[in-house]
Amino acid sequence: MTKGILGRKIGMTQVFAENGDLIPVTVIEAAPNVVLQKKTVDTDGYDAIQLGFEDKREKLSNKPEKGHTAKANTAPKRFVREFRNLSTADYEVGQEVGVTVFTEGETVDVTGTTKGKGFQGVIKRHGQSRGPMAHGSRYHRRPGSMGPVAPNRVFKQKKLPGQMGGNTVTIQNLEVVRVDAERNLLLIKGNVPGARKTLVRVRAAIKA
Repeated sequence: MTKGILGRKIGMTQVFAENGDLIPVTVIEAAPNVVLQKKTVDTDGYDAIQLGFEDKREKLSNKPEKGHTAKANTAPKRFVREFRNLSTADYEVGQEVGVTVFTEGETVDVTGTTKGKGFQGVIKRHGQSRGPMAHGSRYHRRPGSMGPVAPNRVFKQKKLPGQMGGNTVTIQNLEVVRVDAERNLLLIKGNVPGARKTLVRVRAAIKA
């Protein structure tokens, strides 16, 4: 069964396995999500479950948001996301989804927004090599050739300086090391995209 949950990346730490191995883990805090809406092929053209995560103050929410969440008997949510390809029959509007949907040893895909690095050159952004740094050189950290002369233009996808980071990235097939239901924590092996306190989506691995 495909399943998913929204949470916040808290940071990284390490835990010991039973055999004594040291495992680096990312801690994700996933307070119970609330099912706000069920979408079906008949009504919306596709199957999906809409989850809300983290309460928002009434003052910061507008009338449509309040009405939408009132149908699920819950407060307005700061983050609302859809998970496709979930069995809608297994969920009901207003139902809470917690970290216990996952089990230790399970593989998951984690989606987050990478750290923004601002405007960067080709060396930092694409890993290109620099030129000689001696005084006689006039080529240090600039991009190289712009391509052949004949087209009189620069081809698309040319690796150039520009905005780096801030992209939506999914890391696949990460292992769930520990599930802490009391504190609503998921400990996932390795690192996941994003800075601390940013939103992440955890769902069952599609390639497992």
